[in-house]
Amino acid sequence: MPKLKGDVSTSRSLIRRPFSKTRDRVCSLSGGVLAAVAVMTAGTLTTPAVAEPSHGISAFGDLKYPADFTHFEYVDPSAPKGGRLALVGTRGLSTFDSFNGYILKGDAAQGTSLLFEGFSLIFDSLMTRAGDEPDSVYGLVAKTADVAADRKSVTFALRPEARFADGTPLTAEDVKFSFDILKSKGHPIYRTILRDVVSAEIIDPATIKYTFEGRQLRDLPATVATLPIFSKAYYATRAFDETTLEPPLGSGPYRIAKHRSGRSVTYERRDDYWARDLPVNRGRWNFDTIRFEYFRDRTAALETLKAGDYDLREEFTSKDWATAYNIPQVRSGRMVLTTMADERPSGAQGFFINTRRKKFQDIRVRKAIGLAFDFEWSNNNLFYSLYKRTASYFENSNLKAVGKPSAAERALLEPLRDKLRPTVFEPPYIPPKSDGSGADRRLLRQAIQLLEAAGFKRRGNQRVNADGVALDIEFLIFAPSFIRVIEPYIRNLERLGIRANIRQVDPAQYERRTKSFDFDIVTQRFVMGLTPSPAIKNYLSSQAAKTEGSFNLAGIQDPAIDVLLEKVIEADSRATLTTAVTALDRVLRSGHYWVPHWYKAAHNIAHWNRYSRPDTKPRYRDGVIDTWWFDAEKAKAAGAG
Repeated sequence: MPKLKGDVSTSRSLIRRPFSKTRDRVCSLSGGVLAAVAVMTAGTLTTPAVAEPSHGISAFGDLKYPADFTHFEYVDPSAPKGGRLALVGTRGLSTFDSFNGYILKGDAAQGTSLLFEGFSLIFDSLMTRAGDEPDSVYGLVAKTADVAADRKSVTFALRPEARFADGTPLTAEDVKFSFDILKSKGHPIYRTILRDVVSAEIIDPATIKYTFEGRQLRDLPATVATLPIFSKAYYATRAFDETTLEPPLGSGPYRIAKHRSGRSVTYERRDDYWARDLPVNRGRWNFDTIRFEYFRDRTAALETLKAGDYDLREEFTSKDWATAYNIPQVRSGRMVLTTMADERPSGAQGFFINTRRKKFQDIRVRKAIGLAFDFEWSNNNLFYSLYKRTASYFENSNLKAVGKPSAAERALLEPLRDKLRPTVFEPPYIPPKSDGSGADRRLLRQAIQLLEAAGFKRRGNQRVNADGVALDIEFLIFAPSFIRVIEPYIRNLERLGIRANIRQVDPAQYERRTKSFDFDIVTQRFVMGLTPSPAIKNYLSSQAAKTEGSFNLAGIQDPAIDVLLEKVIEADSRATLTTAVTALDRVLRSGHYWVPHWYKAAHNIAHWNRYSRPDTKPRYRDGVIDTWWFDAEKAKAAGAG
């Protein structure tokens, strides 16, 4: 799932995960966001490209690969199989307590969940995403998809050779069971993305039909096509809605071979994987074993890499990337530092302000809090000037709003004018550039004026409201690495008379508190993807703000945003989608729901020189886990750690 671009962040593509170490993760809103649920997409509303059985589907009808394609362009179909890949788990967790990544409970191990990472090593789906297209999916368990002319249904023809890891057939009954159990007992996000999926109907053991309702049909075929498939027989004797460390039965390329509770999980490639020679898998899944290691301390994790106890790590901390790899292993070539372009939207990373709390409901307070963060100082003094400031929820993409609204945007915004702030019709908000001193007096004066106007007067060293209640802020974290960023920020807040502190809790408590919205400010990153689907509501809608476990951390409840979300989901062309998203971006940025961080459109990867990779990288993924391979000759030269 997608990784973060900032100095400390989350790596979910699609979906939100606790912000832990200094890393760029997701949400994800990669990521997620991304093969993650947040960007699941489907058949076009206007183009009859899939009015008959097709080998793939996409949001707007265009498929890069023809029906007779033999492999994706970003793989090497002759890549050798073998060897290991051991890497740090990057989903924002420093531990795990479950192999069930499809429910609200627990912290699922990486590799188990399409929901949070955009890939699963264990579970297949009807179709799988292409890493070089923004929203196309191609047949995996399903050989073809037939989208009805009225877009109200899609029928999948299953491959008869599909099998679970225990050798039992994978049939339409398993597909229907998976849909039903996810919608009734799965993570709350599924209730949103599957809301307009009326039913899954078994036509015969090799045919399943999904029926839809409503107007938001664009994304539904690919949404159901990319759901994980579970064994109905397996879960007949097990509770689906409980956490478990029993390795689950899947049909995917790997099985869980062993684990150390909360510390590591090892996946073993299945030689009997039924789909290993399909076009969507040829040249992929090359490692015999894939192991994810979990560390509570970043320094320990980095030193363990240097010792050779694991193989690869994506570095999300600019300081470490700039200074920590000046070591003999790199100078000798035994360890390699690789930078690869990342063309995905960088996502919304920042300090999210919980507007459910009364003290943050005045937009002037939120804007003042934002003015106190000196990005320029942090970038120069902490990040080695490696980053750019984020302004948009859709940064690093053509979905980012710029300049004044276009005529098409105004057509969407004008009917909502009475619900919108006047600034929406001006150029969108961009965080002002500071003088880099760490305490820009001009910006702090602006912040003081806003606080005064909001009724928070200075009394001694504190800001208090008319009732004498002091304005205070608690930054909730569960790992210490981000403290160096927050502490200078706190000093500026104190200059404004705002009492602020950092509260570090253990990962389990952090997860509980974020799910129940029990915080003032948390750090997070969400990636919405190039074709936002109904799952975007889990991040931004009024309903999500009231739903425990949703990803609307800021508690955004705005009827205008709700209307624009519908426009995004209903868009029937790339042009109308772009217009709807940029209009949405303007309204979001006008609300000051977060203090934007930074981004860098690249993957920084440190790895022992034991691997080779295709000449072409998948445009919207790093491709490490599924397209790289173990190179025995390089490994021999690199030696042990």
